[in-house]
Amino acid sequence: MSTDKASSPLSLRRSFLTGNKPRSGERSPADDSSKASSSRLFDLSNHLKKIYPIRIHRTISASSLSLSSVSLSLSQNSNDSSTTDYSTISPPLDRKISLALRLIAPLRPALERREAGPGSIAGDDGEPRRCNWITKTSDKAYVSFHDEQWGVPVYDDRELFELLAMSGMLMDYNWTEILKRKSLFREAFAGFEASAVAKMGEKEMADIASDKEVMLAECRVRCIVDNAKCILKVVRECGSFSNYVWSYVNHKPIVNRYRHPRHIPLRTPKAEAMSKDMQKRGFRLVGPVIVCSFMQAAGLTIDHLVDCYRHGECVSLAERPWRHI
Repeated sequence: MSTDKASSPLSLRRSFLTGNKPRSGERSPADDSSKASSSRLFDLSNHLKKIYPIRIHRTISASSLSLSSVSLSLSQNSNDSSTTDYSTISPPLDRKISLALRLIAPLRPALERREAGPGSIAGDDGEPRRCNWITKTSDKAYVSFHDEQWGVPVYDDRELFELLAMSGMLMDYNWTEILKRKSLFREAFAGFEASAVAKMGEKEMADIASDKEVMLAECRVRCIVDNAKCILKVVRECGSFSNYVWSYVNHKPIVNRYRHPRHIPLRTPKAEAMSKDMQKRGFRLVGPVIVCSFMQAAGLTIDHLVDCYRHGECVSLAERPWRHI
């Protein structure tokens, strides 16, 4: 047994050195099989590259795709595709391109609106797209107020006093009815110059209340006169009525991005804080809802809907240097 064990390695070595070693220039079956398998893998890899030239994966987000990236991928693989049978690759390639276009499509309208700039958002009828409460039957005065004044930051004391007074009139009328008589209100209240309105006596207030065109009850007229007196006190304390009201928003308009009218609140914490302080100072007709309407009209808060063409314009006005100082 010992002789067999000792001779076994020697016989194996001899057979390896003499009979089983392949001659020079010859290839063993194992080498042929390994090279054949690697060649098949290489051909398969090239074939897959030709079939899927765009290389779109599920992990790629829609934001990273664009028409330029698709065309760039196609041009980079033009050499591979030129040597391929198009009858075999066209169906998968078409599917990949259609998938890329579907992913890009939702982004293109938003990009076009952004590139077009503010004021270019148009509705189906060609008119600028406005907030939903502006309809085809809306009065021209109301549409003009929406397009030119509502949401524009106001820093002039006289204009702020006018907007505060008209916001208080919402207790009895709507904006359309108020705006139609705006010129009459200006004439009756001395252009809403607080110093002149504060000096009005009983006879002058009675004359305004009896004017059938103005259509203001005597108690409403007294409220406006009392508010003018309060504004003069605020001016002595804060320097201007503008400084006082703008201090509640840190002298910078609050930009909201509401998509539907139901999302716009009737009162806000800022409006409640201003209303509370105004009532302490003696102002009248300054509840939280009225103050919130005043802040919207004076541009302290920009509440145009995001798809309204005025939203972007008012935001750009809000970003300019402040003029309240």
